[in-house]
Amino acid sequence: MAKAESDLRSMLSENYDPHQFPWYEPQLTEVEPEARELLEKYSHIPPHEVVPHVNSLFPYPCVGAFRFLDMSIPQSPIYDEILERLKSGQKLLDVGCALGQELRQLVFDGVASENLYAADLRRDFFEVGYDLFKDREMLKSTFFEADIFDANSALVQQLTGKVDIVNAGSFFHLFNWDQQVAAVKQVVELLRPQPGSLLVGRQAGRKDPVDPDDKENAPKRYRHDIETWKRLWRQVEEETGTKWEVEAWMEPWEGVDSVFKKYHPGVETFKLRFMSKRL
Repeated sequence: MAKAESDLRSMLSENYDPHQFPWYEPQLTEVEPEARELLEKYSHIPPHEVVPHVNSLFPYPCVGAFRFLDMSIPQSPIYDEILERLKSGQKLLDVGCALGQELRQLVFDGVASENLYAADLRRDFFEVGYDLFKDREMLKSTFFEADIFDANSALVQQLTGKVDIVNAGSFFHLFNWDQQVAAVKQVVELLRPQPGSLLVGRQAGRKDPVDPDDKENAPKRYRHDIETWKRLWRQVEEETGTKWEVEAWMEPWEGVDSVFKKYHPGVETFKLRFMSKRL
């Protein structure tokens, strides 16, 4: 057992059963083509060993659902622009990076790894990422074990105003409305204070979100539609004195949609993809 896997087991062993989560999948039978290409050509894992290698990971819920194999950044309609900017020397931060799969995809596509940064709450995930992608000695990216709400974290202290692009995949939907406002404001601070600074990402959305003003029924994890996401950004603009071009659109999210509908009847969900560029 890899040390990182052992650390994660220890961290979550008390009263922890991954099978309690409806999205947990104990075994993977196939890997999406994009992720398979990354594991075969970037990590140099033989084709017949890819699935067993992935299944050897510790069954933490988000890992058990194998969402780390569903890349976010390459699916962006401006991925070519992102690659061009990063290859010219600009810097990207992936918040809520999990295993750091997005960074590996960018490196595979030609970006210098030293211009890439990532942050998550648990360093253990970074270690699992090294084990998954077999690049501990090769990858020169910087990983921060940090809380986005901690102004004293190394992430905030070292990167404020120094990042050109932030990716947030499956991140903001972890928080309630007020926390999301605070998190987006922190992202604004991390980005360079100049036109063109960019936030891209995706998250779970719903077609009938709770009115943000309805504090009594406010969910602990707020799911947006396009209008509430833009409304949140209007609030961020007012509170930061900045202006942003905000785009968002809905897409089906295979697997996630069906699981959510099964356990939350009547709630229509989708993938909310977004892009915000500073003016």
